[in-house]
Amino acid sequence: MLVLRTPDERFADLPGYPFTPNYRTVVDADGTGLRIHYVDEGPADAAPILLMHGEPSWSYLYRNFIPTLASRGHRVIAPDLVGFGRSDKPVALDGYSYERHVAWMSAWLEALNLTGITLFCQDWGGLIGLRLVAAFPDRFARVIVGNTGLPTGAGFSEAFEAWRQFSQKVDPFPTGFIVNGGVVRDLSTAEMAAYDAPYPDESYKSGARIFPTLVPVKPDQASVTENLAAWKVLEQFEKPVLTCFSDKDPVTAGGAKPFLERVPGSKGQPHVTIENAGHFLQEDAPEQLCAIIDSFVRS
Repeated sequence: MLVLRTPDERFADLPGYPFTPNYRTVVDADGTGLRIHYVDEGPADAAPILLMHGEPSWSYLYRNFIPTLASRGHRVIAPDLVGFGRSDKPVALDGYSYERHVAWMSAWLEALNLTGITLFCQDWGGLIGLRLVAAFPDRFARVIVGNTGLPTGAGFSEAFEAWRQFSQKVDPFPTGFIVNGGVVRDLSTAEMAAYDAPYPDESYKSGARIFPTLVPVKPDQASVTENLAAWKVLEQFEKPVLTCFSDKDPVTAGGAKPFLERVPGSKGQPHVTIENAGHFLQEDAPEQLCAIIDSFVRS
């Protein structure tokens, strides 16, 4: 597998992102080593809060969460998925699959030996993160779900289909522009450039390009069977599960309902709708979300 690694200088002096990089290498089934980057801030002996990003963002999405939560005594860990951020990037489109991503992040989670985890997940951070919960339920203490899901081939919204079509046809793939389009406020020029930073050219964007096609929205797609099996675990998951979907994201509108109806740990929790926030709710409501995470952990 041919793999690219974004030069470190691309990440110098990004606004609001002064964090020391950490790396762990996992090995793909074909023997290729893949270096995964993650931010790890706050007390090392505190229970970890795992912040998982989606498409086409990276851990820069959590730049406002990391210092706030760390200052409140939490260990905060924010990885970059393979193909994103400072993590390695396979070049070939067929180097990416849903199951490969789950395997890569499973190996990373086990290598760090994280336990007592509070997961906050959004977009593909949920598609992958919730699979981690299903695979390692004993490692997780609680889960916060925002603007994501665990699809099992049951269809898709018009908004998602429009996004999928756009993602496959647009050239070049405008990462910062896409993130800005999913935010109610306007990102600054420097913030948009930070979302573009991991990608010196289009050859680095295979993961960002292919991800929308990997969402299992049709019954004959790959990973439907695996996600159905994961739901069986989640339907027995009694640890606290909180939903905090935003009110201005057409792609995931109504997405909280399956968790509220099917996951026992969601019963009686203080679920919230994040008002005036888009798909990337982390950009629109970081203070509110940090308060929700902190309160949920302490409760």
